[in-house]
Amino acid sequence: MTDETKNQSANKEEWQADVISKLAFAAVDEQRRARKWNIFFKSLFFVYFLVLFITAYTSSDGASNLGKATEHTALVEVQGVIADGADASADNIIHGLRAAFKEPKAKAIILRINSPGGSPVQAGYVYDEIKRLRKKHKEKKVYAVITDMCASGGYYIAVAADEIYADKASMVGSIGVLMNGFGFTGAMKKLGVERRLYTAGTSKGFLDPFSDVKPSDKEHIQTLLGTIHKQFIDTVKEGRGKRLVDDEKLFTGLIWTGEESVALGLTDGLGSSSFVAREIIEAEKIIDYTPRATYLDRFADRLGVAMASIFERNFNLQ
Repeated sequence: MTDETKNQSANKEEWQADVISKLAFAAVDEQRRARKWNIFFKSLFFVYFLVLFITAYTSSDGASNLGKATEHTALVEVQGVIADGADASADNIIHGLRAAFKEPKAKAIILRINSPGGSPVQAGYVYDEIKRLRKKHKEKKVYAVITDMCASGGYYIAVAADEIYADKASMVGSIGVLMNGFGFTGAMKKLGVERRLYTAGTSKGFLDPFSDVKPSDKEHIQTLLGTIHKQFIDTVKEGRGKRLVDDEKLFTGLIWTGEESVALGLTDGLGSSSFVAREIIEAEKIIDYTPRATYLDRFADRLGVAMASIFERNFNLQ
């Protein structure tokens, strides 16, 4: 065998060994990838069933079904501005209240309020529903507990409770009604801007900030606010009854500290949610019935935002 033949044979053997080595490594890589995908799908499957488990054992009102087995105090939050579509909307609050009243192991309900007020309509819906539920479930009491603030529409809701408690530094009251805005007529005159407003109906544009306020329009607004204010006052008197001191300053829109509110009859005492649950209701365990988005809902929302972002980046959507 010549040297050239030997070299060709050696090169062939080396090439074959290299191919075999690459095939072997490819097979090993394929097995690794298969194991990784297997682990991934098993993990995904586990997460899926975990989400189903959490969803199944967490009711839509936010309270764990597992925790309801023992006697407890039900809690419903009124947090933030009271408005349609907000966390403190009538729909959300009422949903939590109904679930709490319906639960046989809930000894009483705490309505924990931290709100500057908001829509009188939304507050009225909640007030009426609390009165209805109290009449239907006479064995269960409702306690309003004020944290930082309970003003205006927040207090409107609170007076539907059997008793109201606050911290000594809480802000309580603001029993009044307001409507505010801005007028730009002076600025427009200085700038030489002419307002052109066309209406069908002599008072259709009475809230227009670029037009002068007519005395008749102002009188109408004051009558409107006065009517709503009277409804508010009547509701407070109905809810608090003889506990209120006979003092008209209560209804001027002023606010007081929690300590002062007890002396004025706006609240019944000082105490936190845990204090009321432990000392007044005598069911120290508290379960939150406030409706909240489930983990699955939040995941779906985030996934939707992520997908929208991907589409926007890839398809240059404006």
